[in-house]
Amino acid sequence: MNGAAVKVYSKAKDGGKQLSANFKVREFCCQDGTDTIFVSPELVSALQKIRDHFGKAVTINSAYRTEAHNKKVSGAAYSQHKYGIAADIAVKDVAPLEVSRYAHTLLGNRGGVGLYKTFTHVDVRAAKSRWDQRSGKQVAVSGF
Repeated sequence: MNGAAVKVYSKAKDGGKQLSANFKVREFCCQDGTDTIFVSPELVSALQKIRDHFGKAVTINSAYRTEAHNKKVSGAAYSQHKYGIAADIAVKDVAPLEVSRYAHTLLGNRGGVGLYKTFTHVDVRAAKSRWDQRSGKQVAVSGF
């Protein structure tokens, strides 16, 4: 992970721009329709590595979120989504636990990996954070 700064894009102007072999700017937009999109190149790189590892489509359910949208979806107060460094993803025909295990090894001693019933949260924060929320209650874990 290279620690590159978060980049700012316009959905209207840059939405079709290719960020990696399989991801475009528009896939990272806030679901509230906001034109501005914050995207970390480091996050894109991690998601591309996940895509390449499994050889299957990765769907981004939620990436960048505005403060208002984050509140609307009951996101954490300091959600990594608000900074453009997180994505909730699903890999076609791959269980979230398997995706979490690979993301955990990929990120090593940093970044966030959260396991949910239907998706995996991946972020590129400097600190290491791992959690399992499949029960509906967040439980900190050391790995997967």
